[in-house]
Amino acid sequence: MKLTILGAGPGGYVAALRAARLGAEVTVIEESEVGGTCLNRGCIPTKTLIASAEVLHKARNAGSFGLKLDGTISPDIQKIVERKNKVVATQVKGIRSLFRSWGVRLMEGRGVITGPRSIKVTLRDGSTEEVNTDRMIISTGSRPARIPVFPFDGERILSSDNAINPDSIPSSLLIVGAGVIGCEFAFIYREFGSEVTLVEMMPNAVSTEDAEISAILERELKKKKIRLLTNTSVEKVDVKKDGVSVQLSGGSVVDAEKVLVSIGRAVNSEGIGLEDIGVKKGARGEIIVDNRMQTNVDGVYAIGDVVGGIMLAHLASKEGIVAAENALGGNSEVNYDVVPAAIFTSPEIGSVGLREKQAAEKGLRYKTGRFQFRALGKAHAMGEIAGLFKIIADEETDRILGAHIIGPHAADLIHEVAVAMEKGLTAGDIARTIHAHPTLSEGIMEAAEDVHDAAIHAPKK
Repeated sequence: MKLTILGAGPGGYVAALRAARLGAEVTVIEESEVGGTCLNRGCIPTKTLIASAEVLHKARNAGSFGLKLDGTISPDIQKIVERKNKVVATQVKGIRSLFRSWGVRLMEGRGVITGPRSIKVTLRDGSTEEVNTDRMIISTGSRPARIPVFPFDGERILSSDNAINPDSIPSSLLIVGAGVIGCEFAFIYREFGSEVTLVEMMPNAVSTEDAEISAILERELKKKKIRLLTNTSVEKVDVKKDGVSVQLSGGSVVDAEKVLVSIGRAVNSEGIGLEDIGVKKGARGEIIVDNRMQTNVDGVYAIGDVVGGIMLAHLASKEGIVAAENALGGNSEVNYDVVPAAIFTSPEIGSVGLREKQAAEKGLRYKTGRFQFRALGKAHAMGEIAGLFKIIADEETDRILGAHIIGPHAADLIHEVAVAMEKGLTAGDIARTIHAHPTLSEGIMEAAEDVHDAAIHAPKK
């Protein structure tokens, strides 16, 4: 079976490796670099910058741990970017090595679908080659959305692609959009020394998260002296010689050295031949698929950001596995009810399943359990006590409907609950499981106990 994959991001390259393991003859076509946005311009670069910011923060606060540091502690942005590039290069090399190990053919060039079983590839040297295939998976990803009011120039008005490669730290930075990307960059640049303002049209920062989690993050933004303007939109942007002047709704004006725009992404579904084979697309250009990742055209599958759902690298990888298995005769589906998500702010956020508002809107009868990080000995030992564990469970069955964590290592901690939800376990199942002490995971156990008003280290209600 010949399988051809258009795009080598976290969906495409994982699909390729899964299919190769199952015995397929796999070809991957990639215009830019393996790893896609996540590895080269998103997840990994930003987390590497965050790691540098975290070390800087710890060094600046070493005195609170009884440590004495002499001399000036400051970010060397050139070295920070060099380290980021080295981390990315190592990961890219790793994917290419896996391709060679499993016999995956990598074609570096732009692919355009010419038929349900053929793709024309324009290679980097300008030559072309026709690839014939039995099945194909489209994994072309997404890009930062371009909005007319923001004329991106890479100097004064930046996209997230620009923000991971700074040549200097701006004295002031206005970030448009207080979602996941905007908030992550706000904490990075604030630690590096910028005066940061966040402008958000919605009533809250990270408005897709549970309301209690958003409220705690807003409190931490304030502690960091990051200015947050909610229910506010940008009306006009004037680029000047020494900065940018931004006119906001309501008539106020904010001046900043640079502006970072982080208000959504556009899917990469244009110019790749979808119309020629009749693949159906939605209003935003997203490819329409079922839970098996099958398009309306037999033998053509699509995964990741280009299908327009939850734009998360790990979900794209799962979709890639499902698509690869189904393309080779399997019958797999994606469970979209259990998709953990992580936001690498300070503190981190981890979530899975329903927010409390969603549970209420669905008319579900539910119970909630909460536990504060400040009640954990490990959190005090770490010097990081801000945060909350929250579990939402069905009132009748006690099965977990959702969980939300804000605090240190929340992105890692959330997976205990994700596994529990995937297996249909209850809050009681988690509460009865012995958790090691002292750990942060104890907070999950105590929140599960609190669903039944039985948390040992919680005060009497």
